[in-house]
Amino acid sequence: MEGLPEGIDSKFRYVLLVSKRAEQLIQGAQPRTKSRHAKPTRVAMEEVERNQVKWQMTPPTEETTALETNE
Repeated sequence: MEGLPEGIDSKFRYVLLVSKRAEQLIQGAQPRTKSRHAKPTRVAMEEVERNQVKWQMTPPTEETTALETNE
């Protein structure tokens, strides 16, 4: 793989997407593409590279701490 797939802004996001998709495949989801690979991680990498995994960024949510809830 040369660089990052189109639409993915960081290596961290790429790893997150691949790991989430690989977990789905391990849990029994059907692959979205025919792959020569048998391992779920490699299949997930192929799917992400081919832009077959849909994802979107959501705005960050503000977390409350235990100190804020006790006030």
